[in-house]
Amino acid sequence: MRLYAQSPARRGRQLIADLIALLLIASTVKFALVVRDAILTLAEPGRKAESAGDGLASSLDDAGNAASKVPFVGDSLKKPLKSAAEAGTSLSDAGQSLQDTVGHVATLTTIALIVFPTAVILVLWLVPRLRWIRRSATTRRLFDAPGGADLLALRALTGPQRPLVALATPPGGLADAWRRGDPDVIADLSTLTLRRAGLRPGWPGERVG
Repeated sequence: MRLYAQSPARRGRQLIADLIALLLIASTVKFALVVRDAILTLAEPGRKAESAGDGLASSLDDAGNAASKVPFVGDSLKKPLKSAAEAGTSLSDAGQSLQDTVGHVATLTTIALIVFPTAVILVLWLVPRLRWIRRSATTRRLFDAPGGADLLALRALTGPQRPLVALATPPGGLADAWRRGDPDVIADLSTLTLRRAGLRPGWPGERVG
């Protein structure tokens, strides 16, 4: 299986496309992380509220414990202080809840910003690359098979006509020469199909015609 074309021009385009795709994916991830950090800054009020609530609850709880030791009125003094301490705990819980919500939003946003653009990039880049890899492998196997050059020559005849203009036209035309099994015409036509696929004959260990 060949990952890149043998022809320098197509191989260069494939390498450039791969580099662009990787850079786009890396940029997508970096952008998503920047957005995530920006969203997480919204959790700062929650952290402050949690810290203030914890400090207030702790101080009022200590004050309530100290007030309970006052003779005769200790229980009366302790009760409102304990109630206030519970309010501080509620403030702390609200701050923690805000942080959790912001964290969930940041995570979901980051995933969305990475997954969806990356999926689009893969569809536009990886799918054509995989299709080319499969097509080039099929073309090469066909060329190496007995009679494969004839089939590739037929593919050239039935494909785009403009590349055929560059070939030397024998008496009767290319199609007639192919039907007669002209080895030179078959070699030229099969080579044209290979080059169209980004391959080239004459590679070490491969057939030429």
